[in-house]
Amino acid sequence: MIIGLKGIIIDGVSVKDFSAVTKINPIDSKIILDDLVKNNIGMKKNNFYYFEDGDKLKIAISMLEHGFPIDEISIVLDWRDFEGLTAEILSSKDFAVIKNMFLTKPKMEIDVIGIRLGIAILIDCKHWKQHSPSSLNNAVKKQIQRTRQYVVKTPGSIAVPVIVTLYNDRINFIDKVPIVPIFQFSSFIDEFYGNLDQMNTIETD
Repeated sequence: MIIGLKGIIIDGVSVKDFSAVTKINPIDSKIILDDLVKNNIGMKKNNFYYFEDGDKLKIAISMLEHGFPIDEISIVLDWRDFEGLTAEILSSKDFAVIKNMFLTKPKMEIDVIGIRLGIAILIDCKHWKQHSPSSLNNAVKKQIQRTRQYVVKTPGSIAVPVIVTLYNDRINFIDKVPIVPIFQFSSFIDEFYGNLDQMNTIETD
C-alpha cells in the first residue's frame, strides 16, 4: 500500500493511470481506490478518482498507526501533503486558514495560519525524516521571530507560534512553543484555548 501513495493525484486519476504510476495491477488498483472512497478519502466521478490536499497524508498517518515503517512512508510524502492536512484540520475546526503567507522586511514565510476568536495560530510544518535537539531549537526560535513579525504587521493581533511535525510521538514544549505530532494535532486544537496559559502568546505592545 505504501507504493500506492504515489498514485494519489489531486487533479484526478483513473484506474489505468493509478496502475501505471504504482505498478499495481488494474484489478487491485481499483480495489484500493474504491476502498479509499468508502473510507471518505477522495471521491469517484465518471470513472475518475479525485483527491484533496492532505488526503495522501491522511492515508500515511493511518498506515503509521497500523505499524507501517515511517522511513518507507516518508519517501512518498512531500511538504505540500503535510501542510495540506494541517490546514484541513484547522478548517474543520472552524478556523479561517491562510497558507504560505509571505512577510517582507525581513522576508519570511509562514506555512499555515489559523485564525479564530481573535487569536492566530502560526504553524511551521516540519516534514523531517529525523532531527536533532539543536535543529528543533533553531526552528522554534525562527517561528517565534516570524510570529513577532506577523504581530507587528497585523495591528491588534494575538498570535501563538506552533511547530507541527510528522515523527514526534508526543506533544512537548520549547520556550513555551508547542511541538505537536500531526496525528495529535486535531486534539491539540480541540484543547487549544483551554491551554493558552502554557503557550508563548505574542501580541502588540
